Amino acid sequence: MQVGNARYLKPADLPETIPVFPLTGALLLPGGQLPLNIFEPRYLAMFDDALSSHRLIGMVQPVFGSERKDDDEAETPALCQVGCIGRITSFAETGDGRYIVSLTGICRYRLMEEVRGTKAYRSFRIAPFITDLTAHDDEQSVDRDALLSAFRAYLDANKLEADWESVERASNATLVNSMAMMSPYGPAEKQALLEAPDLKTRAETLIAITEIVLARSYGDVDTRLQ
Repeated sequence: MQVGNARYLKPADLPETIPVFPLTGALLLPGGQLPLNIFEPRYLAMFDDALSSHRLIGMVQPVFGSERKDDDEAETPALCQVGCIGRITSFAETGDGRYIVSLTGICRYRLMEEVRGTKAYRSFRIAPFITDLTAHDDEQSVDRDALLSAFRAYLDANKLEADWESVERASNATLVNSMAMMSPYGPAEKQALLEAPDLKTRAETLIAITEIVLARSYGDVDTRLQ
């Protein structure tokens, strides 16, 4: 996979340990782009360190609904086991102490053990999903019509518009991953989309979530293509 100026094709192209950025509700998928507004000192330091080395950050969600009994637990919340590695492909300083950055997704990973150190942010040994680097053969397995039907039904129910010309031009992989990342669903749904084993399953999961949300909010909604 080509991301920015770097190519990631095999395990040796990725570090064994990466800094992780826990963020509830944030979904990064391979090939997708995630804009971030960084302002906490520890995460400013994380991005400084990443920019001076491999430019890689591990996005991950905290465990949903975890109870935080004291300040120490709030600083080190339990994390979901699967996240996504992103490369910093865009970076700007705001002048008021913040960074505006964009991460481009490379591949998913599973958290192994935490690496203790002197930094204010957390780092983990990871096991990358290497198949994400070369998975290009499952686009045709996506039911594009069903996906677009669910998308159109959601837009109509919420009185929203879309740039349909751009949608029609998008590849199945771009369409599925972009819609998953932009979806307004909760942390559990976002994690389910991240952990879907392949593009076809991710598309089916997105359709199912959308239909459930529509049924709960609006009753019976026709998701067939008009």
